[in-house]
Amino acid sequence: MKITDITPYKGSVLQIDLEGADPLFIHRDIAADFHLAPGLELPEGAVEQIHIASQRRRAYERALYLLDVRAYGFAELFEKLEQNYEEDVCYHVLRRLVRLGMINDRRYAASLAEKYVTIKHYGLYRAKQEMRRKGLDDELIDEALADYEEETDAQLAALLERKYAADLQDPTDQKRINRVKAALVRRGYGYDAIRCALEDYFSE
Repeated sequence: MKITDITPYKGSVLQIDLEGADPLFIHRDIAADFHLAPGLELPEGAVEQIHIASQRRRAYERALYLLDVRAYGFAELFEKLEQNYEEDVCYHVLRRLVRLGMINDRRYAASLAEKYVTIKHYGLYRAKQEMRRKGLDDELIDEALADYEEETDAQLAALLERKYAADLQDPTDQKRINRVKAALVRRGYGYDAIRCALEDYFSE
C-alpha cells in the first residue's frame, strides 16, 4: 500500500492519503516515528501498527489529562480509558504510567484514607467501601487504614461535640439520640463504637 500524499489536517494532526484505502489521521510525531513520506510503499501490517501507535499516543495524552485533574488508581484509570480505547492499548498506557511512577496504588490508597477519615470524617467501614469503589484491593485498603484505627474514638468524640451537640442536649431524648446513631452509622462507624462514644459524651 502506497502513501500518495501527506497534508496538514488540524493542529499537530496529519492526513495520510493511501492508494486504494481510507486516509489515516495521525499525530505528526507518529508519522516521524514511522518515517512516513509520499511515495513510500508500506509493508503488510504497517497500517495496523501505525493505528495502534496512534491510539497509544492518544490514550496516553488522555491519561495525562485525567491525572492532571486528580489522582487515580490503576483500575479506576483503566476503566476511564477503556470507554474510548481498546483493552490492549489501555494496558500498554497504564503499564507505562506505573513505570514512570505516575500511578501508584499504595500511594493512592494512603491519600484516599487520609481524605475519607481525616477530612470527611468517615468511619473505617465507610472509608473502606469508598476505596473499594475506586478499584483498590482489600490488602492495600487495610494497610492504608491501619494508621487510623486508633483514632476512631477521638474522631467520634469530636464529631459529637462539633456536629451533633444540638441533638444531644437531653440524654433522655431517645428520638434525637437514635437520629444521631443513624447518622454515624451512615458515616461508617460501628454500633459498639457509637454506643461507647455516646456513653462517654453523656458522662462528661
